[in-house]
Amino acid sequence: MAKAADDYFKLDPWKIIEEGFDPEYERVTESIFSLGNEYMGIRGYFEEGTSGDSLLGSYFNGIYEFSRKEALSHYKGIVTKPHFMLNAVNWLDTEIRLEDETLDMNRVHLDDFYRELDLKTGVLTRSFIWKTKKGKQLKVRFERFLHMEKSSNGYQQLIFEPLNFSGDIHVSMGIDFNTKHGEEPISFWKEQEKGMLNNQSDLAIIGQTLTTKQQIFSGFHLEINQAYEKKKIEAEKKIGYDLTIPLTKNEETVVRKLVVNVIKKQEVSKDVMWQEGSAALADSVKLGYEQAKKDQKNYWTSIWDHFDIQIDGDEKNQQGIRFCIFQLQQTYHGQNPSNNIGAKGLTGEAYSGHAFWDTETCCLPYYLFNNPKAAKNLLEFRYSTLDAARKRAHDLDCTGACYPIATLNGEEACDLWQHASTQFQPSTGVAYGIWHYVHLTEDQDFLYDHGVEMLVEISRFLESRGDWSQLTKKFGFYGVMGPDEFQVMVNHNAYTNYMAQQTFDYTIQVLEEMSVEAPGQLKQLLAKTNLTEEEWRQWQHSAEETLFFESEDGVIEQHEGYFDLPHIDIDQIPISDFPLYSHWSYDRIYRNDMIKQPDVLMFQFLYNQRFSEESKRVNYDYYEPRTIHESSLSPSIHSVLAAELGKFDEAFDFFGFATRMDLDNYNRNTNEGLHTTSIAAAWMNIVYGFGGLRSDGSQLILSPVVPKQWDGYSFRIEYRNRIVEVKVTRSTAKISIVKGESILLSVYGEERLIDAEGTELAIPKEKLQQV
Repeated sequence: MAKAADDYFKLDPWKIIEEGFDPEYERVTESIFSLGNEYMGIRGYFEEGTSGDSLLGSYFNGIYEFSRKEALSHYKGIVTKPHFMLNAVNWLDTEIRLEDETLDMNRVHLDDFYRELDLKTGVLTRSFIWKTKKGKQLKVRFERFLHMEKSSNGYQQLIFEPLNFSGDIHVSMGIDFNTKHGEEPISFWKEQEKGMLNNQSDLAIIGQTLTTKQQIFSGFHLEINQAYEKKKIEAEKKIGYDLTIPLTKNEETVVRKLVVNVIKKQEVSKDVMWQEGSAALADSVKLGYEQAKKDQKNYWTSIWDHFDIQIDGDEKNQQGIRFCIFQLQQTYHGQNPSNNIGAKGLTGEAYSGHAFWDTETCCLPYYLFNNPKAAKNLLEFRYSTLDAARKRAHDLDCTGACYPIATLNGEEACDLWQHASTQFQPSTGVAYGIWHYVHLTEDQDFLYDHGVEMLVEISRFLESRGDWSQLTKKFGFYGVMGPDEFQVMVNHNAYTNYMAQQTFDYTIQVLEEMSVEAPGQLKQLLAKTNLTEEEWRQWQHSAEETLFFESEDGVIEQHEGYFDLPHIDIDQIPISDFPLYSHWSYDRIYRNDMIKQPDVLMFQFLYNQRFSEESKRVNYDYYEPRTIHESSLSPSIHSVLAAELGKFDEAFDFFGFATRMDLDNYNRNTNEGLHTTSIAAAWMNIVYGFGGLRSDGSQLILSPVVPKQWDGYSFRIEYRNRIVEVKVTRSTAKISIVKGESILLSVYGEERLIDAEGTELAIPKEKLQQV
């Protein structure tokens, strides 16, 4: 893959540790040390500010704005005013002054710098010794965390210990809405209200976005373990206190800031906002800092008891997969169905915070097998934006519902026509997600209430966007782009055709099932959507006549004419040319057979059991050498299939790239934020790859293998109200029920009853890798 790791962070199975401060690496560490709780996220920036390169990022799920600039377009269906996740209130705002010096990590003299993210507690700490120009030595320790359940609550702590002096320190702490968005460096906030709360001590401010009219109440309470003086400070869109605190040599002074951030995605009166925020802050103060920290530890203990993946004999990937699980939980855990998963989560502004098609195809499996309620909420978000998808289909001169390629609010946010107008994997991805969720959970209520309506509208869109060949008389899609974004405006992209075919089939299956099981609900659906039986029979005809191209040896052609494209040897591309989008023109990328990420292998992964091993093998062998992996999702899909096909060394190489993509900055863009959907794919890499899980057949399949670099590994999955544990050694695999009743599973191709005692099997010879 011609990509190298930055070995920057110390190895530790439960912590991410930075020893020594490198200002050139600061934006990368800010991403790595991001905290989140689905509701809000905060990058690991220095709360006291810095003159160095930094992205002060504070984000809230679903808080967005529109671009100030409206693109001029004479073409229908092209977005002219994109929206983006908005950089919000800096609730950590701090300034520290000792005599005539201001603490600036980029300018002052520091010793013993240490920063640590504890994955067991979710607490980020930073410490160092600040040596002033006059010789004073002050040990400073910072601590911050976000409450994972009381999600509006954030906590900040500063500890000062003078090592060789006594004297005053000046600390300013407040709340600031003067944050800038990276691509449009202005503040998109206006101040609605600010001042003291009822106790005449706590301070708060309400900020409102300029055009979307969304609101944030941000208030704080201070606790200091000794006497001090304070003076209220105010500026435009900012409020806080300037504190004068006497320090005593070798004694610790503790300053705590308890913050609440209450958001409103729909505008309310500022009086209502003030009252609700004040009550939330009072509750936070009553809970207290120490109790909140205990809550945090208890939360993460329960998470690791349930979700942990243990790897024996590979410290790097042990740290890597735990970091991935930690970030997945921070990004989303099903707290609110109006939230979604952005490609960078809440860790940075790249991709503008948008959710893409990989939410349902790559992120959803993690939640399906760990938190089915969260999985359902992801689909409920898509249902809540169904009307926006209908409008988008209309914009494209189609009927039904077309889900956007990039969105925060359900509307299309991508202003690049070749993506927004030709890529339909979000729509088929939603349909796949509905099928996958219902297939595993048997939640017929969701399917008949919300799922089927989405399926109908997606099928209606696909039928109207597809067409019939004059020559072959077959159905397919013209002028499209599949997940492989290096091939644009092609005809009969295999992924698009196959996923549409499966969407048609599943929609018809559900409609026919409802005619027997829920005729009343079907009648309501037909009336609501104006669906006729003639229309759905047309979908069936289109599915039956969908066109695919295949070579004599079984290679499915990625799109019509792909086999005839000029070949390029991707191993001869210089490393200095990466990333290709920055160094190659669009048309140069498009005019050869190089692949960004696999289309054929992707749908063979999603619907794995519908393809023979030989089909998967010949397609892997053909497409893998042509794939450049410029998408962060690509390595994991290759790794999963490589493990299935017995290509263990390839599987392991691809796997290591996935788990440590951000920790080791493989793509040289961790500074922009974390690759959230790739992080989810890293989980699939272990569970679907080495664990051999397959969830698309009539029965759950497990077929564990162990790479030669490991002594063993274990993981747990939740399945139909049971917790299934898989423990693998160098030679055996033991599968047992940790919670719930026994169940029939397919293990190494044989049906077995799995119970609490467990079933231990020798790993078949063909699945053993020699050390």
